[in-house]
Amino acid sequence: MSTHEHDDGCLHRMDAAPYVLGALEQSELQAYRTHLEGCAACHQEVVELQIVVNELPASAPVVPAPTAMRKRIMATVRSEAELLSAAGAAADRPARPVSRWRSRRFSLVGAGGALATGVAVLIAVVIATGSSSKETIIRGKTSGPASMAQVALHRRDGRSELVVAHMPQPALGKIYEVWLSHGKHSPPQPTNALFSPTGSGNGQVDVPNSLHGVKEVLVTTEPLGGSTRPTTPAIIKVTLRA
Repeated sequence: MSTHEHDDGCLHRMDAAPYVLGALEQSELQAYRTHLEGCAACHQEVVELQIVVNELPASAPVVPAPTAMRKRIMATVRSEAELLSAAGAAADRPARPVSRWRSRRFSLVGAGGALATGVAVLIAVVIATGSSSKETIIRGKTSGPASMAQVALHRRDGRSELVVAHMPQPALGKIYEVWLSHGKHSPPQPTNALFSPTGSGNGQVDVPNSLHGVKEVLVTTEPLGGSTRPTTPAIIKVTLRA
């Protein structure tokens, strides 16, 4: 459980899990990132839930759930989280003593309540599309600490996914963020796609929004929770074909 308590008037107390999962609408993203800068409780919750997401299996390709299904699941998650919050802190306390490490894990998946459960539910949802349409793969260029990594952007059925291999772990307190660049004369646009590779250096993340008019897909190293503007040079660049 977070060491910080939410203020009763915090309007974003249920948004940490959707944010970490990339389930917030683009219109909500900027407001929540601004909120994170001043709310220690929400920032801590994002950090804790990001640990949960990073530990979930990421080796098998995942097909994202339809928007309607995602909204139904998140509505259920938020409803259960409100019930858990009303029940008090002792409602989900483990019944028997556990080790310090296991207690920590209980705190993320148990004391995080339905929010952390929602993380596992949304990450695990896989829908078989049965589509036979052609997949386009665009290789990316890497530099800096990622110079030995292999990167490719997979595009199929209007969905884009960035796949990395041999990617180094970001520094402590950092995470990789995906950006969309429309050209040299406009700043890269942030997305809600944040990721860390597995211990073996493999990883994949959905690239949200339409890539219409996008010239490059970029990746930078940012503080946990992401940034609204790049704070480091891009270490991954994928140039889209005209």
